[in-house]
Amino acid sequence: MSGSARHDDFVALITAHAGVVRKVAAMYGRRAEDRRDLEQDIVAQLWKAFPAYDAARAFATWAYRIALNVAISAVRSEGWRDGLDALDAAGDVIGDDGGEPERDEALARLRGFIAGLDPLNRALMLLYLEDRSYREIAEILGISETNVATKINRAKHKLRAQLEH
Repeated sequence: MSGSARHDDFVALITAHAGVVRKVAAMYGRRAEDRRDLEQDIVAQLWKAFPAYDAARAFATWAYRIALNVAISAVRSEGWRDGLDALDAAGDVIGDDGGEPERDEALARLRGFIAGLDPLNRALMLLYLEDRSYREIAEILGISETNVATKINRAKHKLRAQLEH
């Protein structure tokens, strides 16, 4: 494949799956500038890894795996710790506030819960809230489906316990 064709294929795939990059950056970036930088880092890493992309596999799955690895590495290297100032920017992942006080409060509590998770579990919840299958989550995160099910079950119990208080 020529460099130009490869570039065009990459641009088309990134354009079609831009939501992957935005959602991951929104879940991990603390401020608007952090999110922009993270989006750029993710796209750069996707481009760098693109020659190894196997078109027989789903691009979104491959892109999520790389995007989450970039984001988790950024969180660890930058020392970003518990909580995200920018979690409200992740409204497209968790749902926008609809003007209903009870729903808005529940969404705020869910955002707070997710913000308190470690990077791996935050990624797991992002994918779960996007209705990804356990198999796809396992593939993206590089863990077993059983581990995915266990972590999601634990997170649900922890969230229920927090919501009861």
